[in-house]
Amino acid sequence: MYYKEWIKTRWFYLMAALTLLGFSAYNLLNLSRVIEIKGAEHLWEVAITRDAIFIQNITYLPLLIAVAAAITQFVPEMIQKRLKLTMHLPVSYVSSMFSMLMYGLGALTLLFAVNLAVLYAGVAHFFTTEIVKHIMLTAVEWHLAALIAYPLTAWVVLEPTWRIRVADIFISAAIMRYFFAESQPEAYNKWLLPMVLLVLIFTLLPILSATRFKEGVE
Repeated sequence: MYYKEWIKTRWFYLMAALTLLGFSAYNLLNLSRVIEIKGAEHLWEVAITRDAIFIQNITYLPLLIAVAAAITQFVPEMIQKRLKLTMHLPVSYVSSMFSMLMYGLGALTLLFAVNLAVLYAGVAHFFTTEIVKHIMLTAVEWHLAALIAYPLTAWVVLEPTWRIRVADIFISAAIMRYFFAESQPEAYNKWLLPMVLLVLIFTLLPILSATRFKEGVE
């Protein structure tokens, strides 16, 4: 199952990795350029007085990648009727669906962890511990919110009826809107652990949609 999912999504994750890491590298190069032109003192002053985190241009990028990952993984299952074959494998369809979802979450988690590590190594080279913590906690919030978007998107894609699918879209959009409503850095610090729990809880929703599909709901 994992190998099948890898064959299906490997080019997407390669492009996603290049895009995400490319944006992060661009931000770090910009920081280096500003230091060369105006000095480190100017950069520190901006970080402290303006509450700048210097990586705002990747705010929504993890979210877009997570949504695209779910679409890439599950839309072919619906359009090409592959999900029906999955339902008839000599194993529980719940187990099969859970494996597919864990593959997607695992791949995204690995990609996001590498990106956060790159960002941490870069900003730690320029700033003190306090500023680094401020920047990284904000970036972690964006990446965790993106992980929440993955099962929500899968939930929408796997829903067999358009009437319920539209409702799922509005619910998912409202949830994601909440986690991006505040632009203030570290606005969702108290939500970090609940966000991890929500990723796990929302993983049950695509299985619910798959159950409705198996039962032939129209």
